[in-house]
Amino acid sequence: MKTNELREKYLEFFESKGHTRVASDVLVPTWDPSVLFTPAGMNQFKDHFLGKVKLDYTRATTCQKCMRTGDIDNVGRTPRHHTFFEMLGNFSFGDYFKRDAIHWAWEFLTDKKWLGLSPDTLSVTVYKDDQEAADIWNQEIGLPTARISFEEEDENFWPASAPSQGPDGVCGPCSEIYYTAPGREELEIWNLVFTQFNRVGDPPDNLRPLPSKNIDTGMGLERTAAALQDVETNFHIDTLLPIVHSAAEVCGVKYQYEGEDGRRLRRITDHVRACTFAVHENVYPGPNKEKYVVKRLLRRAVLDGHQLGMREPFLCRLVPAVVDAMASAYPELKETTKRVSDVIAKEEANFFGTIDGGLSRIESVFDEMRRDNRLKVDGGVAADLYQTYGVPPELFESLAAEHNLAFDWPGYEKAMDEHGEASGKLAHSVMDSKGPVDSLKRALHKTEFVGYDALECDATIAGIIAGKPPEDHLCDSMEEIGHEHLVRVVLDKTPFYGESGGQVGDTGRLVGKNFEFEVIDTQKDGQLFIHAGHLRSGKIVGGDKVKAVVDPDRRAAIARAHSATHLLHHALQKHLGSHAQQQGSKVDADWLRFDFTNLSPVSADELSAIATDVKQYVASGAPVEWQTLPLADARKQGAMMLFGEKYPDPVRMVSMGPIAESAFSRELCGGTHLTNTAQVAAFEILSEEGVSAGTRRIVALTGKRADDLVHDIDRAADAAAKLLGVGPGDLASAVSALLEQQKSLKKAIAGGGHSGAAKYKSDSQAATSHEQKKLSLSEAARQLSVGLHDVPARVEALLAEIASLEQQLDEREAAGPLSADILLEQAEALDGVTLVVAETPGATPDMMRKLIDAVRQKTQPAAVLLASTQGDSKVTLVAGITKDLQDRGFSAGKWIGPVAQAVGGGGGGRPDMAQAGGKQPTKLPEAMTVAKATAAEMLER
Repeated sequence: MKTNELREKYLEFFESKGHTRVASDVLVPTWDPSVLFTPAGMNQFKDHFLGKVKLDYTRATTCQKCMRTGDIDNVGRTPRHHTFFEMLGNFSFGDYFKRDAIHWAWEFLTDKKWLGLSPDTLSVTVYKDDQEAADIWNQEIGLPTARISFEEEDENFWPASAPSQGPDGVCGPCSEIYYTAPGREELEIWNLVFTQFNRVGDPPDNLRPLPSKNIDTGMGLERTAAALQDVETNFHIDTLLPIVHSAAEVCGVKYQYEGEDGRRLRRITDHVRACTFAVHENVYPGPNKEKYVVKRLLRRAVLDGHQLGMREPFLCRLVPAVVDAMASAYPELKETTKRVSDVIAKEEANFFGTIDGGLSRIESVFDEMRRDNRLKVDGGVAADLYQTYGVPPELFESLAAEHNLAFDWPGYEKAMDEHGEASGKLAHSVMDSKGPVDSLKRALHKTEFVGYDALECDATIAGIIAGKPPEDHLCDSMEEIGHEHLVRVVLDKTPFYGESGGQVGDTGRLVGKNFEFEVIDTQKDGQLFIHAGHLRSGKIVGGDKVKAVVDPDRRAAIARAHSATHLLHHALQKHLGSHAQQQGSKVDADWLRFDFTNLSPVSADELSAIATDVKQYVASGAPVEWQTLPLADARKQGAMMLFGEKYPDPVRMVSMGPIAESAFSRELCGGTHLTNTAQVAAFEILSEEGVSAGTRRIVALTGKRADDLVHDIDRAADAAAKLLGVGPGDLASAVSALLEQQKSLKKAIAGGGHSGAAKYKSDSQAATSHEQKKLSLSEAARQLSVGLHDVPARVEALLAEIASLEQQLDEREAAGPLSADILLEQAEALDGVTLVVAETPGATPDMMRKLIDAVRQKTQPAAVLLASTQGDSKVTLVAGITKDLQDRGFSAGKWIGPVAQAVGGGGGGRPDMAQAGGKQPTKLPEAMTVAKATAAEMLER
């Protein structure tokens, strides 16, 4: 049976038993902070199991994309371990229980209509105290007792060992089903979890029956397919073996199961499949959390390829093979094949650029450890390797294990913390947290949201939470007034938008007969809206009637920014390509931050075109409409759907355009919006920058804040242009000329000749638009390394500096050129040695070294120490001696040290030539005295 057929048969079977087929959750469940990746099929149903949501169904079946890295070192080595895998599951939320779960599992496995396995090939395990499950297997199913094993809690309880070790919370025994094919080892293919207890405290008698019992099962798709296809490993099933063979072809080796090459090809297969799905969902390799996992997997696979002889990107060439193998179940992969390949290729290239140096350094570390009889890799060394060569610590640990060496994880994490970097340690899954909000979710399930249509409504107080976690608690009333008392209030319905989808929560007031409550933030937890704020007057009591009133001005400002993000998203895709998809956003009052996919910076011309388009959309006054419709209908209408985002069904689709049929923007969005694009009023981009590999960020303003920025930019551009005597459109060119003039003057003062660079002049009298001013001001700001508003002040300071440099040059030219002969005129004779200790104002280190060489050519023995100051905070020192003084034990490096200390610095170098620096130019005369005294002491030795 083919893998795709198995997947479909499973879902079809449980649909026939009254289960609702639910789509796989995303691979990275951003709504669940307890995990980085979805680890199991039950993950998306946590609130269902815990009774925190109103159920639309009580039976569900899924095929879930999962990712686990706990056994990553076993991937490729064993027949069954993967990082990415698919898990088939059927779930009951207070509906059927053990008997139906066991009977249906047996029917699916043995009935010829479904899998048709021989009953003689199946055996089961049950928890040691679960006689009920054992009796069902034996007395109802007819499974002989010889094929029913009782196991301890570490094997047959979920979570493992929960009765004795915890954690507290929902838990239950499980029954595992094993398949044994002729000539094959026993293989676990299905785990039935009977969630029937709430663990409270330590044993004994700590397992309390749940009022509502649940079923959570998991069947590994790959391992069950391996059993049905009678192959020796999961990697040999029909959806994985083609990728293995593609990897072998790309790497130029023959695939054989036995041996290191076979293991490496299997691991490459697993890791590139996992990363293809992750990058498809816009999870790019990066420094922490789920992005770090992707980076780690890619670099492990690159190392395997390197050991197979690969020296340039090759994983990217396997992405099409992954897509071909998986597209039947996940056709959306076809839409991102090129983008995924490009992202993986870039990460590969980065690592290939450092891998040889990293491996060489690792071997040196191992050699040093063997010489010193050390058995544990130093964590600081591992941190240095990660920062310098990009070698993930887990990879270093694996290589160390091959040499029977331990790894210092605490030392590594400490070293990374000292460098301000994430150590890469991953979070662990937990079922749930407990607290007053969870109690309210179980009791209320949801808050009715009316904020799309109204900014105020009548409501009832359904819950009051006082205090901060973990001391927060539910209370019946509250009368503590003031900012120091943060209170959270839950209503039965609300017009307040709870922060989600990047949009911040609303603020406003809750007004009752005997109190007034200021709402400073609104959050959303599941389907509950939580109003955080302060009691301003009176006493608030549970069950009170209130009028909930949203701040209308702030809501309007947020809507302007949110609608502008949709316009910006459309413009980005128009100018950069369809790959420029949203990776994250933050929307506040007339302010937005928008992260999007792009492998390179956005050019100034592209950014200007994008901003112009958004402004044209705003000026067009196009209608903004939204409707709730089935997900399939939204997809047919071309609504933009972000990869890695899980959408409800039905969905809310926001359209912007002349009429709904020709809308230029359609996105699925739960946020609040305007009714017409003209209400955005104004739009200005503040900045564009990179935030991580392949992800760029635009920050922009709308409404009055954008108008204010326009005026500020125009004022700054006009002021800076006036200082330079040019038109605002020529500001960038004038600044460039000014910087060249500064550079030329400094070079001349240092003795390098003066190019006579002239100031930039503009004859243009043409009117300059705001966009032209902004582009010119932005480029000027970039050249000057300052913010837009700081350009006039920096230009003024630069003009003053140039005037000072010109004066210095005039003085230098009046005094004559600096030369070795001039320095020798200042020399002293000391014990037969020509000693030159002198200031050389404005000279660069290179110029000072040349002067020292010139002196050494003219006279021997000689010792020369020159000093130059730059501004009021920097001193440069260079010292040099002739070879005959070196033979007498005189060292330029030792000579310059005390002199540098005298000006608040340090440095050193070779015996014949040394350089140092300091931060206290005012102490230079004292340092010159130290130089002469130190030279005298060294010559006396």
